[in-house]
Amino acid sequence: MTASRVGTVLDNVRTHVREHRSGMVADFMFAVVWVAVVSVLFDVLQGPTWAYHLSLAGGVVAYFGFFASLEVAKETS
Repeated sequence: MTASRVGTVLDNVRTHVREHRSGMVADFMFAVVWVAVVSVLFDVLQGPTWAYHLSLAGGVVAYFGFFASLEVAKETS
């Protein structure tokens, strides 16, 4: 990549982060809380590894469900 293209890519990334900062922070916090809760739960329960991984993957479904319901709640109020 040339220096001008690198500058353009960096400018695009900066613009994207600036426009979506609050959403990115919410996404990050949801991921951190989900992983922390699942990790603590499986540390206490000593569940099987496959269930731990399935629970972590279930965070994707939970993420979309949570934010979809949040959008619906915003629209109805």
